[in-house]
Amino acid sequence: MIVFDDKYLNFYDTLNCGQVFRFYKKDDCFYVISLNNMAKVFNKDGKAYIISNNDEYFKNYFDLDKDYAKIVQNACACNIKKVSDVSLKYCGIRILKQDKTEAFFSFIVSQNNNIPRIKSTIEKLCKAFGTPCDFDGESYYSFPTVQSLAAASLDDLKAIGLGYRAEYIKESAQKICSGEIDFDLLDKMPTDTLRKNLLKIKGVGDKVANCVTLFGFNRLDSFPVDTWIEKIYHEDFNGTLTDRVKISNYFLDLFKENSGYVQQYLFYAKREKFI
Repeated sequence: MIVFDDKYLNFYDTLNCGQVFRFYKKDDCFYVISLNNMAKVFNKDGKAYIISNNDEYFKNYFDLDKDYAKIVQNACACNIKKVSDVSLKYCGIRILKQDKTEAFFSFIVSQNNNIPRIKSTIEKLCKAFGTPCDFDGESYYSFPTVQSLAAASLDDLKAIGLGYRAEYIKESAQKICSGEIDFDLLDKMPTDTLRKNLLKIKGVGDKVANCVTLFGFNRLDSFPVDTWIEKIYHEDFNGTLTDRVKISNYFLDLFKENSGYVQQYLFYAKREKFI
């Protein structure tokens, strides 16, 4: 079991801010699934508790070695009051260090989709092509291997609700298996080069590419732009740009290596109607 100060680890905010989809609430706890690992997590009396089948995995997953007090301090140092306000309000949000492959396929599923349907589709994908596991009296399925996704038929992938995304998932899985897509090689590239290479993959647009760089490759110099961020840009930063790539670059110029953190603070604050 891992016990951590919960000022900089709020599980509700971290899990519900749109960066991850494999979790569910039960009583006063959340169960979080990543690959074939599961953790039971909860906040209580000023502490954050992680009970898991792989403590080292979840220590890294929740990025517990990172000094988030410094991150919040740096976000506030930009001298933009609204950014300072949301950073202090939601300082318990951490950027999860997700498995690259799982994050990649999850955000392929997420495009043009709402969160309940994304979560449901990913769970069906895991049930159809993953491996059954048990932890703490809970049954779950591991995330599918790329080999199982590559071997799946398009009909079977479409049957779980993937629609046109089925083709993207199968083709990408096949290219990962063949080595044509090499995440280890991509991980060695600068963020902008990484993003450009992700955009070459069929089915990956700018938002998905930015989400994968941030949430899969843990590149904090990323700023995904969706409808909520567009609203923030126009309503809270008085912006006039309409192109999402240019809006992303605007925020990257403002927040640089802190961009990923600020993006999550702003996104969640807007969605929660704090700003």
